Amino acid sequence: MKRVVIDTNVLVSGLLFGGVPGKLVSLWKEGRIQPLCSKGIIDEYLRVLAYPKFELTEKEISFVLYQEVLPWFEIVTVQVGDPFVKNDPEDDKFIWCAVEGKADALVSGDDHLLTLKRSPVPILSASKFLIALQAEDDAVTDT
Repeated sequence: MKRVVIDTNVLVSGLLFGGVPGKLVSLWKEGRIQPLCSKGIIDEYLRVLAYPKFELTEKEISFVLYQEVLPWFEIVTVQVGDPFVKNDPEDDKFIWCAVEGKADALVSGDDHLLTLKRSPVPILSASKFLIALQAEDDAVTDT
C-alpha cells in the first residue's frame, strides 16, 4: 500500500468535484493507498472547505471531515524542519508530513510544489501518481 500526502487542492477537488483527483478517494476507501496528514494539514483542509465559493454549510464541512477524511487518513505528528518552498513556506507542512510519515509520494496540484527542484519525497500531480500506481499494478500482475 502506497503512503501518500494529499495536498489541499487535490483533496478538495477530489471530494467536491471528482475528476482525476476523485479517483484518489476511491483508492483510499478501497485500502489501496494510505493517506497521511498532520494537524496543520487538517487545519488547512478545514479553512479551504469553508471558502464561500464552495457554499458548504458547517454540517457539510463536518461530514466531509469526519466521514470522508479522518476515518481513512493516518495522522502524523510533524516536527518543523528545514524549509523547502521559498515562494510559499506554507507548503512545507506537506513535505514535512511526507518525511515524518515515510510517504512514497506527495500528490499535489500546486505549482510551488510540483516545480520544486529539491525534495526528499517525490511530488506528483494526481494524474502522474495514478499512472505510476497503475504501472506498478501492471508490473505485479505480469509477474
